[in-house]
Amino acid sequence: MTESNQPAVLDTSLDSLLNERFAGKVVRKDLTKLIKEGANVPVYVLEYLLGMYCASDDPATIESGLVNVKRILAENYVRPDEAEKVKSKIRESGSYKVIDKVTVKLNEKRDVYEALLSNLGVKNVEISDSYVRQFEKLLVGGIWCIVTLQYRYEENQKGSPFSVTDLKPIQMPNMDMQGLFEGRKGFTDEQWIDALIRATGMEPTCFKERVKWHLLARMIPLVENNYNLCELGPRGTGKSHIYKEISPNSILVSGGQTTVANLFYNMGSNKVGLVGLWDVVAFDEVAGISFKDHDGVQIMKDYMASGSFSRGRESINANASMVFVGNINQSVETLVKTSHLLAPFPEAMIDAAFFDRFHAYVPGWEIPKMRPEFFTNQYGMIVDYLAEWLREMRKRSFADATDKWFKLGNNLNQRDTIAVRRTVSGLLKLTCPHGEFSKESVRKCLEYALETRRRVKEQLKKIGGMEFYDVHFSYIDLEDGQERFISVPEQGGGSLIPEGRPNPGTLHTISIGDKGMPGAYRLEIQSMAGGGKMSFSGGGSKEPVRIAFDYFKANASRVSASIKPGEHDFHLHMVELQNSGAPEALTLASFIALCSAALGKPVQGQMVVMGDMTLGGTITQTRNLAESLQVAFDAGAKRILLPMSSVTDLPTVPGELFAKFQTSFYSDPVDAVFKALGVE
Repeated sequence: MTESNQPAVLDTSLDSLLNERFAGKVVRKDLTKLIKEGANVPVYVLEYLLGMYCASDDPATIESGLVNVKRILAENYVRPDEAEKVKSKIRESGSYKVIDKVTVKLNEKRDVYEALLSNLGVKNVEISDSYVRQFEKLLVGGIWCIVTLQYRYEENQKGSPFSVTDLKPIQMPNMDMQGLFEGRKGFTDEQWIDALIRATGMEPTCFKERVKWHLLARMIPLVENNYNLCELGPRGTGKSHIYKEISPNSILVSGGQTTVANLFYNMGSNKVGLVGLWDVVAFDEVAGISFKDHDGVQIMKDYMASGSFSRGRESINANASMVFVGNINQSVETLVKTSHLLAPFPEAMIDAAFFDRFHAYVPGWEIPKMRPEFFTNQYGMIVDYLAEWLREMRKRSFADATDKWFKLGNNLNQRDTIAVRRTVSGLLKLTCPHGEFSKESVRKCLEYALETRRRVKEQLKKIGGMEFYDVHFSYIDLEDGQERFISVPEQGGGSLIPEGRPNPGTLHTISIGDKGMPGAYRLEIQSMAGGGKMSFSGGGSKEPVRIAFDYFKANASRVSASIKPGEHDFHLHMVELQNSGAPEALTLASFIALCSAALGKPVQGQMVVMGDMTLGGTITQTRNLAESLQVAFDAGAKRILLPMSSVTDLPTVPGELFAKFQTSFYSDPVDAVFKALGVE
């Protein structure tokens, strides 16, 4: 089931299984594509009509059903540019059926409910209380309906001459969950996952198993209340499709300015914003998000942590999940090495506390760009049926499902635990809505949940430092007591500090950059015959390098009598490996690199030098030792050279981190040169 090019027999078996178990609730997805191209209506509206007329595997029924659907769309769907023509039809014939989005509000002055028909552009249309009681969603965000409108004009009329005489939602008005649970029992786990992917219009046989899980993860916000998901990746991988087309319960906010009033609460009208009206609020193009209000990000942080927020005296609760999708323009390898995978977010949002509220980060770069063959022509559930049962599942929780078989490792703090449990619950609601799951199906969900939360934590470690050091996520199998660790694929390999001895004059150091965080730097020195001059390139201040060169000229003979500083010119180039800004400590590292270049001897392999020195040769200890060692480890260092004065800071370093290195200490600059070159 995991690779592409599956035999066609599997497709047809899934087709007949869907038709048998979900009769009347499945549709051939190529029909949707066929009509979608000609009518600008949401997929769930189209599939509702196809479900009424074409929910069959008999070609003749499908053919006549298609004719019906096309006729209904041609005659009754209101195109905004033809609104006046339709209004005239209603007036001339007295009564007429239209397909439109209907939103209702109460006119308290007249004590009647009034409807707005979006495409037709008529408002204050009187509508019976019974429809509003029956379909409450008319009052919150509106629903697509087949509406019969009547036209009766009287002089001095207070309301609109239009009135609604019949209304039928083009959305599942009610949901038989028991029927769904029974239907699910006829599928294996793999078949059901394929059926879910089919329902969204994709062809599962084109995707590897891992990609299928990513596609499932996109649906978690639709089944889980207050779930915060992030997905960044290349363009064209269908990141926002599911939130725009598949569910009438989610809204896609296109990148750009937004306001607290629109999103959360309008204090002028005392109305709750989008988070109160929709199940999912998805932000497209995160790079473009900006709040007009300076406290916007703070309120969003509040809401993402607790599902509530304060405006004025009010404390308001809402259930909407938050989704952030956007594009990564560089290669993931580059970002992992030099920056972090949340870099596309705007500056105002790059804040460890904000990102810590993400329950999962889906690796969008693992999902292939959408091609025509990825869209299925086979049978799948009608998206409206899918959307309604996903919505119903929000009332349930499977967050404790792991406790029967597994325990989480000790690196997960409270927020990590909540995130992992939420993701597991969401995945189980999707894959086993009937609540019957095996140990293996829970294990798969748990491993995926640990990976997607660890991806968030790995970025937090780069942004926020040692506070987020615990990233070695694991779970313990209660039956055999074994602890299994979960890694994130993109973190492996390709370290910044290569294996083996570098060229003479090349050296790696960790220093605090001018952005306040430790970063890795590489110094490369070229030595050529000359008259004792020093040049420098690579950004940052030249002062530390000048001090190092002065000390080198005065003390080179203490290192070796063979060094003649006056007979050579040196050029030092500094490479900033992690986008941390100009380093504050560069003098000692420059001195060691000069000696290495002058002697033609390389420093030890995968070694990092820390600490600094003054012009007089006094050693200064390393700042932020624990965080600097973590950066060194992530960059691929195996050996560390530390000043003796840093011994007092060793208790701040977690034991398991310190044990990862071969550590040597130096007492003065010349001692540091000998230790770096491995000369005792």
